Formats: sequence, C-alpha cells, structure tokens
Amino acid sequence: MSNWRDEKAKVNALALARLGKRLPDAFPQAVLVRARSCSWAPSTLRVAIDGYWRTHPLRADRLARALAARSGAPEGWRWQVGDPDAGLPSTFRTPPAPYREAAFAKGPGVCCVCGQPVYRFGWHADLWDAGPNRNATWHSACVTAWQFWNAPSAQAKLLRKLQGRRCRETNRRLLKTSEVDHQVPLFQVWKQHRDAPWPELLGYWGLPNLQVINREVHVEKCAVEAGSRRKVRVVSAELETTS
Repeated sequence: MSNWRDEKAKVNALALARLGKRLPDAFPQAVLVRARSCSWAPSTLRVAIDGYWRTHPLRADRLARALAARSGAPEGWRWQVGDPDAGLPSTFRTPPAPYREAAFAKGPGVCCVCGQPVYRFGWHADLWDAGPNRNATWHSACVTAWQFWNAPSAQAKLLRKLQGRRCRETNRRLLKTSEVDHQVPLFQVWKQHRDAPWPELLGYWGLPNLQVINREVHVEKCAVEAGSRRKVRVVSAELETTS
C-alpha cells in the first residue's frame, strides 16, 4: 500500500513542474511564494493567483477600493436599488457597483467591480505589456473583495485576530459567539450617505467599517438601531398627517 504522503509529494512536484514550465518572465513573486508553500500546489498560474487573494482578503479589499478610487464613478451615476436584471442591486445591503450596471458597464477587458482594466491571469497591473485581457471582466482581487464585502462573517476568524481578540465595543475578550458588525449600519449608509462619492461608499462594506463584537453587545446595538429607525418612521408619519 502506497504512502499517502509520498503520493501527495509526487502530485505537488508535478504541479509545481507544470507551473514552472508555464511561468512567464514577469510574475508576482508573492503569489509564487504562496503557491510553493501550499499543502496542495495549484495546478495553473491563474489558480495560484486566485488562491493568493483568497488567502489575503484584507489586501484584496484595500486594493479593490484603491482601484475604484482610481476609476471614480461614471458621469451621471447615482446609487440606487432596483431591477437585478439591469445590474442594479436589489437591496441597499449589496455594495454599490456602477460598472456592474448595464448602463455603465465597460465590457470585456475591464473589471465590473472597480472599473479598471483586467490583465493576464486576472491581475490588476500589466506586467507583461500584453494589454487588457478581453476575455475577463473581473480582477482576481476584486472577486475576493466582492465576496468579503457581501459576506464579511466568513472572515470572522481573521477579523478577531486583527482586533487582538478583544470586543471593539467593550474591550472585553471576544467569545466564540462573537459576531461581525458594521460600525455604521448599512441602512444608515443608505439613508444618510447615499450621495457620498462612490469609492468612499465602498469603505462602508470594507475593513474600515467592520468590527467584531460579542453577541450580547451586538443584540443590544441592533435593538438601539431598530428603535431609532422606528422613531424616524413615527416622526415622518406625524409630519405627513399634519401637513
């Protein structure tokens, strides 16, 4: 019976050999370092890049927001919700992405999240002087960032470590039941910051607006937020009846 460790080493050696044969003259060294240290070596260069960003979601978040700031919002765009078939988010909880909307999409070769050109292997810089990849519409980093923005709880372990395993609200030790929270609630972003510049809006879904707090603190915070929303609705209703 063959030893599984020997089989694994053989598979990894073959995968790394394939990577070496396909390796261009220019390639991100950080990606190679990560690929060579993987428990299972990636089989292609694109898989190696995707794996790198999945391992570093906070870097992907920062990069995606920086690329969006470089692009800026297209002229005439305004954050709104509506028909998903037109590329509009169905809820304000989805990050605004003008270049995903049919009216402002730039087409193949440009990332639909940040609006910047997509190059070989889904990279964000043209290390190969080959121009944009006309078969791609996402940066590999922006894929990871988009997943992070929509499901930050998936990175709760990483965020806990970043906070020193301390509750951001009470400074007490984080419990196993601690939860990821948006410091500025997304409903408040929609109500009060809707007209902020688009790249700035993305920060409300990214790391600058995320925190990990203990569950009982989160429940209390949500109750306070719900109470404030209820008061606003009551006041609005009273104003309508008196006008």
